[in-house]
Amino acid sequence: MLTGKKVNEYTNATTTQLVNAHSRTWDVELLNALELPVDIFGKLSLPKTVVGNLKPEIRAAVGFDVEVVLSATHDTASAVLAMPAKDDDSIYISSGTWSLMGIERLIPDCTEESRKRNFTNEGGYHYRYRYLKNIMGLWMLQNIRNEFKHLYSFDEINTLAGIGLYFPSTVKVNDPAFLAPRSMITAVKAYCARTGQDVPETECEILACTYKSLASCYAETASEIEALTGKAYRRIHIIGGGCRDGLLNRLTSQYTGKDVYAGPVEATAIGNLLVQMLRAGSIADLPEARDAVRRSFAVEKVVVACS
Repeated sequence: MLTGKKVNEYTNATTTQLVNAHSRTWDVELLNALELPVDIFGKLSLPKTVVGNLKPEIRAAVGFDVEVVLSATHDTASAVLAMPAKDDDSIYISSGTWSLMGIERLIPDCTEESRKRNFTNEGGYHYRYRYLKNIMGLWMLQNIRNEFKHLYSFDEINTLAGIGLYFPSTVKVNDPAFLAPRSMITAVKAYCARTGQDVPETECEILACTYKSLASCYAETASEIEALTGKAYRRIHIIGGGCRDGLLNRLTSQYTGKDVYAGPVEATAIGNLLVQMLRAGSIADLPEARDAVRRSFAVEKVVVACS
């Protein structure tokens, strides 16, 4: 729309499941098997690729011209770019409506065990792989909040959930029952009843059940990553809007037993900017980019209060 040129960007293309994880190009054999028109799939371009300049009519409207550069156009790919990790000893959670939890890899893992555990090999910056799992995330809490008679602030939601932490029941947050129910509260209650657990009744109990379930899923996923990679990870970086949820951050640290760092909040936008700066030569490489994030944005180590 800015340049008049159609470009297929690599990180976004990989999320279609039509890109071969090893060749890093469109999987023509798969496209043919699906009877898709191969000719509509263009050359895959990496982040930092120059697309072109503004179309004349846009130049006239805005009063200037500018070079248009591809970012990592998948939002999680840009967010992971902004992960303020110092080394490869970190797991990330891109936290929002979905929680995308995983690690960066230099080679894909397409084993049957990874498939069974629902891990993907999505494309990242400079052919890195985002080896991750999709988790239901704050979608559940957003829906529960909208069903309450009073529209609580998110700080109030944190307080109410904290009061209810005595409640023992948890749910499997990736169960299909929570994908698009008419009532998320009813779905949570029904799951607890169906699995022979105490059924939450109060707002505090419903919220606490959901918070503890998310943290439990994060802990389970961290253990899966370590089992599949044969490596222990010391840190979890929570990035994106969900990193502002202090209670979930603390429970994540408590349930996983790992150091948790929260921030930056606007990770996707920051990742976009970093690619522009990498293209311009203002930043030399990805380690320098992440060092710039650590020095420029609030990244807080999560402190778990003693019980």
